[in-house]
Amino acid sequence: MTPGMAASIDRSCTRTRAWTSEAVRIIEADANRSADTHLLRYPLPAAWGIDLYLKDESTHPTGSLKHRLARSLFLYAICNGWVTENTPVIEASSGSTAVSEAYFARLLGLPFIAVMPRSTSREKVSLIEWHGGRCHFVDEPGAIYTESRRLATELGGHFMDQFTHAERATDWRGNNNIAESVFDQLALEPHAEPSWIVVGAGTGGTSATFGRYLRYRCHRTELAVVDPEHSVFYEAWRDSDPERTSDRGSLIEGIGRPRVEPSFVGQAIDRMIKVPDAASIATIRYTEQVLGRRVGGSTGTNLWGVFALASEMIAAGRRGSIVTLLCDGGERYANTYYDDEWVAARGMDLDAPRAVLEHFHATGEFRAG
Repeated sequence: MTPGMAASIDRSCTRTRAWTSEAVRIIEADANRSADTHLLRYPLPAAWGIDLYLKDESTHPTGSLKHRLARSLFLYAICNGWVTENTPVIEASSGSTAVSEAYFARLLGLPFIAVMPRSTSREKVSLIEWHGGRCHFVDEPGAIYTESRRLATELGGHFMDQFTHAERATDWRGNNNIAESVFDQLALEPHAEPSWIVVGAGTGGTSATFGRYLRYRCHRTELAVVDPEHSVFYEAWRDSDPERTSDRGSLIEGIGRPRVEPSFVGQAIDRMIKVPDAASIATIRYTEQVLGRRVGGSTGTNLWGVFALASEMIAAGRRGSIVTLLCDGGERYANTYYDDEWVAARGMDLDAPRAVLEHFHATGEFRAG
């Protein structure tokens, strides 16, 4: 190597490190401008002795829980040296993760491509494009992974791969992750250490963060993960079968998968609850009447599981608190979950789960089939 070549490499490394430092500063400054998300009270009868809280992740700049994941994934990729100046970023996602990653890519001046099934709703496509991303469509949903890798190779880019890296990109010991935030906000509440935390699993990153944090901080809180119809997480966890797959995807966007993703850490979970799709959708419609606002489908899945656990606590005479997530707002689902024709076209009857919800709110008894 000649002295001139060595000097050129040294200057290149210096420029790369300078870009990396500036990129981290930009992401951290963006977080610093954003207040923490609220912990909302869900009204239950005081006589039950159960305090229910919803961590409202819809207030992030990109409107969902996935904003946290996208921030962590970008910091992880940048600090690993995988993403540098002008690196095209590719992600396999048709939902909120792609929206949030498009936001951060634009913040850093990076090209972003979301690889998604051709059947993805126009609303989601428009959101990704509004944040500066480009959508690349495939005919078979299962092809999103191989197509993402192909694009990354072809373009000299980086495949973010949320389903592999979600559980390791977030610092589960603290550093203002969602688990630490919840416990900080509960500090002055009557039951500061909740009996249950209830979340769904898409990548598995959120449940891994909560499960590890609870053990690391020696909390007695148990972690329940709700899983929608046609997802394989519940059966894989129940049967200790990480190779379980399904030929159908989840109808509830953001959670549920047809395969067990690498970021799913089943050993960190205390209990799993299977939730029918009709129950998730009936719950968000019922919740609109209670909260005066619309929420997304995964929040309905969460609350169905919460109500089942709350009824068990009531029956056992246990008082305490339960925390779950309000993952995103319902405005993204006006033409799906909140549309009667869309629901009817999928053969779903919401009357039965609605009756379960009405009975629970009136009596504290949860009589699901």
